[in-house]
Amino acid sequence: MDLVVALAFNGLVWGLIIALIALGLSIIFGLLDIINLAHGDFFMVGTVLTWFVLEATGNYWLAFLIVPLLGFGLGALVERAVIQPIRGTAALSIVATFGLSIIIQEVVRAGFGAAPKRILPPIEGTIPLFGIEYDIYRLFAAGAAILAIAGFFLFLHGTKLGTWMRAVRFDRDTALAMGVPARTVYMVTFALGFAMAALGGAVAAPITTVDFQTGVDVLPFCFMAVIIGGLGNLQGTVAAAVLLAVTEGIVTSFADPTIARISSLCLMSAVLIARPHGIFGGATR
Repeated sequence: MDLVVALAFNGLVWGLIIALIALGLSIIFGLLDIINLAHGDFFMVGTVLTWFVLEATGNYWLAFLIVPLLGFGLGALVERAVIQPIRGTAALSIVATFGLSIIIQEVVRAGFGAAPKRILPPIEGTIPLFGIEYDIYRLFAAGAAILAIAGFFLFLHGTKLGTWMRAVRFDRDTALAMGVPARTVYMVTFALGFAMAALGGAVAAPITTVDFQTGVDVLPFCFMAVIIGGLGNLQGTVAAAVLLAVTEGIVTSFADPTIARISSLCLMSAVLIARPHGIFGGATR
């Protein structure tokens, strides 16, 4: 029973981190019509940048603050160089972002190396929780992900730029006709998606391996969360990510991790058959 509780909590923590990453994927698809196959690699870049900053400064918390800013800057550059010329062409975006994914992985492998590395948790120790001793850092990671997700929704609903993003997302032509600066909105949206994935990488780095292929496993999980939650439904994406991760954690307690992932794929298939627009429906305002 203790194992089930521990794996369920691990699933909850991982689900919140995935929710943060998947939100970035969802807003990029919803606003730019870009199917971003490189989004998992944005997460990987976050873990690698965290490792480099930690190696250079010896301070994880500095990396925690810097990496999302670096991710935002990199996202703005990628949007201008790669995304802007193909924006609005979903089929072409698959090819372009797949190529971008390969480039990112090979650049990181050349500069970082192929061997996986580990980062020690910056907060040590455990606390008793529901009859088990649970890592304090994992609880911090869950709290950081919750605060980041809440901050994103506050930004989206409480700032002028967030209002512009929602306006372009739901009625692009009318928003542009009313003078919304579309190019700025597109750039900020993609950069914010990159930054959220990079922040997820910074948070997850001490509880996972730092590897140039880390994003390969994260990407399909994010897509499953977006699909099950409902394309364009941001709150649904968060709920679906947590549901999937907790389910996989519980299944892993009595079955192989591969079986746990198959169970998630079966759930996604069942949702697509029963509710093609996702459990929580399509885009929400």
